[in-house]
Amino acid sequence: MPIRVLIVDDSALVRQVMTEILASDPEIEVIGAAPDPYVARDKIKQLQPDVLTLDVEMPRMDGLTFLENLMRLRPMPVVMVSSLTEAGAQVTLDALELGAVDFVTKPKLGVAAGLKEYGEVLIEKVKQAARAKVHERHKTSAHKPDLSTLRYRTTDRLLAIGASAGGTEAIRVVLEQMPPDAPAIVITQHIPAGFSRAFAERMNRCSPMVVCEAQDGQPITPGHVYIAPGAFHLAVVRSGARWHCRVFDGELVSRHKPSVDVLFDSVAQHAGANAVGAMLTGMGYDGAKGMLKMREAGAPTIAQDEATSVVWGMPGSAVKAGAVQEIVPLEQVATRLLTLAART
Repeated sequence: MPIRVLIVDDSALVRQVMTEILASDPEIEVIGAAPDPYVARDKIKQLQPDVLTLDVEMPRMDGLTFLENLMRLRPMPVVMVSSLTEAGAQVTLDALELGAVDFVTKPKLGVAAGLKEYGEVLIEKVKQAARAKVHERHKTSAHKPDLSTLRYRTTDRLLAIGASAGGTEAIRVVLEQMPPDAPAIVITQHIPAGFSRAFAERMNRCSPMVVCEAQDGQPITPGHVYIAPGAFHLAVVRSGARWHCRVFDGELVSRHKPSVDVLFDSVAQHAGANAVGAMLTGMGYDGAKGMLKMREAGAPTIAQDEATSVVWGMPGSAVKAGAVQEIVPLEQVATRLLTLAART
């Protein structure tokens, strides 16, 4: 059975181009298109699509309001199609918070030509969305773990996290639970350039720790979180007794930049048994090899379980590779990271 897709976009040209792109894949059937959320609502009832692609900026009702209503009344996998702008980044992160599975970015100029270049990405994300679990937004503040008895070491401990689809929300859940004096955290989340700064700022507002977009040469200190900038790799290097961020351009690794494998490889090499690794929700296999290196270097490793993952591609690949020691639900990831960092 092909994946049945409904395209929602106010531009007739974009609807046409996206229809051509998606219909070119034998596993996808475009069953309709809608110029605004009101038409989309009727078509969803009539056509029962498996996946929705949704523009953010539309007339009559904006994409976010529509998405919020949709997730409340008929939850289904949604891939946002958004502009690659500062405002677009904020709105896209709002959409992911409301339950969208993933997003693709519209080129600023030459939308038709640009979307064709994005064709492969669009097709892959729609296919992954069809297999994704659509969750209600996680509410974590009600059951914040009691870490008062935990005597974790901070100065010589490093926590490393990798994520992709569904990861922006999973990372929020983990960082909200972290105490302000937790060991330093380095994170690679698959995210395009232009989105990572807005994401880091958003995480900084919701976490007791200080969260920033990583900069090259930046010292890694306890109580701080360093997020890989979009379109750049993040690695950890050791200089004397301290770790520093290394941010650099380079080839795609495991089909990604930033790549979780690059981060985890560097953590295995420079932190070894002093690190703890976590693989959160995400599509693909990036990070599995790097996490295995971390485990071989003596670092404890955990993966988010399938039930709470939006897409169990990356955690599942790490488990299959023998890289994971524990599989835990998302709500327990923060506590397990700190407990494992507390070992002597």
